[in-house]
Amino acid sequence: MANISNKKTSQQTTVVVGLSGGVDSSVAAALLLEQGYNVVGVFMKNWEDTEQYTSECLAAEDYRDVVNVCGKLGIKHYTVNFVQKYRDEVFDYFLKTLQKGNTPNPDVLCNRQIKFGAFFDFAIQQLGADFVATGHYAKAQDGNLYRAKDQSKDQTYFLNQVHTDKLRQTIFPLADYLKVDIRALANKYGLSTASKKDSTGICFVGERNFKDFVHQFLQPNPGDIVDTQGNIVGKHTGLHGYTIGQRRGLGIGGVKDSQGSWFVVSKEISTNRLVVKQSDQSVLNSTQCKVDNINLIGKSNWQKGNTYQCTAKFRYRQQDVAVTVNFDDITTVVFETPQRAVTVGQYAVFYDGQRCLGGGEIIQ
Repeated sequence: MANISNKKTSQQTTVVVGLSGGVDSSVAAALLLEQGYNVVGVFMKNWEDTEQYTSECLAAEDYRDVVNVCGKLGIKHYTVNFVQKYRDEVFDYFLKTLQKGNTPNPDVLCNRQIKFGAFFDFAIQQLGADFVATGHYAKAQDGNLYRAKDQSKDQTYFLNQVHTDKLRQTIFPLADYLKVDIRALANKYGLSTASKKDSTGICFVGERNFKDFVHQFLQPNPGDIVDTQGNIVGKHTGLHGYTIGQRRGLGIGGVKDSQGSWFVVSKEISTNRLVVKQSDQSVLNSTQCKVDNINLIGKSNWQKGNTYQCTAKFRYRQQDVAVTVNFDDITTVVFETPQRAVTVGQYAVFYDGQRCLGGGEIIQ
């Protein structure tokens, strides 16, 4: 297919698109171009392996795909280096949270600090963008945030910390498309990313063996794995490599498993013990949690000291749960039904139907 026509005029609205080298952001750029925008692509370099910290980094391949896509679309592209900012504002916090025994969500921080922080400011202030766009599955309208049409791919959970003023100048071109549509459009536009596998793993760091990768930065700190009665049933390599409710990769051998799989109940930081259990999983259930640093998105009538009814998610793939939110400096979220493995370090994200109201970090 021939290059898509770029009918640029001096009056045209400029949209700067964050291009990752994946199919979603590539199609986002193509859709905007087809709609008549003046589109500029930006590839963000946010991670750099060194001789000490090596892995199978695909950044070079991603950049080549960005160059190919921009060439196909006939648009300008730039590269910006946010490696140090990512390390200071996202990755260091990620490591510190792991050291505390909690389970961080770097994708949420990455969106707030990098994609809708450093990249957003670069696009608006240095490239003169009227709007910023990404390949997220979500919808922004008048500073409000809504779920995407493709509910299975919706990423509003990861966008819960993005500020309203940023969303007013943000376009999510994939809002009304299904993932299968995006693949078809990439083929229609002749983009080199059409059949590229979706990226997973830590934001911008990529797919790696989690324990091996983290051990490059946090020294292994072996300790005992004990059952809820305090009996030693195995050894762990460091509490930072485990999360509440985890079943796989515990390495518990030589213990009769007639009651079912072992799962993580808690992490005892003071004794460096990983507590596990078999059979009854009700021990993982909780009826409420404490949430800090809530970011409210769009027009909101929430006032501190008041109570609100809505739904919430406590992890990405979870179905919505009806909750009562006692909104304050430290907010208490009460669940209508007990929830399994609500984890400190993750985020409670609030919804009113299709609208994402915002969210905050779970601290207890």
